[in-house]
Amino acid sequence: MHPDELTVIYADDALLVLDKPAGLLSVPGRGEDKQDCLSARAQAQYPDALVVHRLDMGTSGLIVMARGAAAQRVLNQAFASRSVGKRYVAVVDGQLAPPSQSWGVIDLPIMVDWPQRPRRIIDCQLGKPSVTHWRVLSHNASDGTTRIELEPLTGRSHQLRVHLLALGHAIVGDALYGSARVHAMANRLLLHACSLELSHPVTAQPMRFVSTEDF
Repeated sequence: MHPDELTVIYADDALLVLDKPAGLLSVPGRGEDKQDCLSARAQAQYPDALVVHRLDMGTSGLIVMARGAAAQRVLNQAFASRSVGKRYVAVVDGQLAPPSQSWGVIDLPIMVDWPQRPRRIIDCQLGKPSVTHWRVLSHNASDGTTRIELEPLTGRSHQLRVHLLALGHAIVGDALYGSARVHAMANRLLLHACSLELSHPVTAQPMRFVSTEDF
């Protein structure tokens, strides 16, 4: 991907909605080689663009940025109060049985695995509350995978990847949480932020954005 390439889904004076490719950092990392990122590309075109949330480097899909500090404050509060609806599509290893209800719930607290940072682990004593809703979309018998839709109610780092690992079904292509076999099944992490629902930071108008995964 060209260093200044940017896929803009929506833009106005207060709000940017971008479609992040897999393999691109959301924000700059440490070191000269980690300065190309979605926020830097956005700020090259929209100098007042400010970070509100982020996706893991391997995850593709929808990201919101604010234009200006006032919009950033409103959007930060919306994410903090969990009033932003987020949906993801993932492909996981194995034939995952559908939940008994229409949506299953993973309610497992997550914390940093300090000796193996940046990995996260489930820890029922010290972890922060973390809740994910999920449902099965389809099964692929030929490669032994399951396509699922995910709705995180909390926003912990690596939440979806850790929660699916806890179910015994790591996300295909996951180098950090999948086995060597699972990592080798795809040339990227098969996780995509496909839908965002939020209120506009100025008008409070309900807005919904969608992006289709390319896997």
